[in-house]
Amino acid sequence: MANRSEQRIAILFVLPAVALVAIFRMFPLAWGFLLSFTSGDGAGGAKFVGLDNYRALTTDAAFHDSLINTLILLATLPIWVMLPLLLAILIHQGVPGGKLFRAVYFFPAVLSAVIIGSIFNVVLRYDGSLNAALKSVGIEAVDWLGQGATALACLIAVQLWATFGMSVLIFMAGLSTVSSELVEAARLDGAKPAQIWWHVILPAMRPILEFVAVVTTIGVLTSMFGLIYVLTAGGPGTATTLPEFLIWMEQGKMNRPGYAAAISMVLFVGMAGLAYVQIRIMSRNANA
Repeated sequence: MANRSEQRIAILFVLPAVALVAIFRMFPLAWGFLLSFTSGDGAGGAKFVGLDNYRALTTDAAFHDSLINTLILLATLPIWVMLPLLLAILIHQGVPGGKLFRAVYFFPAVLSAVIIGSIFNVVLRYDGSLNAALKSVGIEAVDWLGQGATALACLIAVQLWATFGMSVLIFMAGLSTVSSELVEAARLDGAKPAQIWWHVILPAMRPILEFVAVVTTIGVLTSMFGLIYVLTAGGPGTATTLPEFLIWMEQGKMNRPGYAAAISMVLFVGMAGLAYVQIRIMSRNANA
């Protein structure tokens, strides 16, 4: 009887969380999946169109461009992981002003995407402060946000600036848990500082590195809408359009909820696939 009573109490504690996940996660996901097979304006006039929305995606140039931009973004992920790790190592080594650097690095994380986008709009626009500084030293102004290649590079750089502070703190917390006995033993065996970092500290930090990689991947795929909206509006053309921004365009501007839902389902499947691969790699490393 005691076991049954404990099980009921445990269920009561878990039930609110399960209800929240079902209401705000699972139900919208299921509704979006069903909606992706319809067309209409979402005001009650939707009709079933089968796979038409998904077929349309295969010839949609804007969707293809958003996928290419996503691949470019994912190709920069090593920078998103290694730069915060390098900064965390420097602070952990006790560089002068370490506490100040820690606060400075984390400060962008408390700013909203709207504020960050507005700040860098002033900095990066053609008549902005960056070009003014370049002109003052005799360098020709660059249309940072008006050219495809530079606009995407600027978007990635700004998002990195806005988010890497949290990764720095996570890495610093991980560094503080590395066994000092292992480090001291390696030092007594004659290992050089670089060897200690490579063969002792980094292997101990592997779970933290993998965690940051997974979280960063999810973040860059799902949390850049606000910055894109304020900084580039997806342009020029579709140069900085990502799938999450295209979903809003199709739903909010084109009033095509079924087509937007189809894009969201493709994004969901892609994210699930990436998460699965990363989790498998993490599990394999943990069992190694």
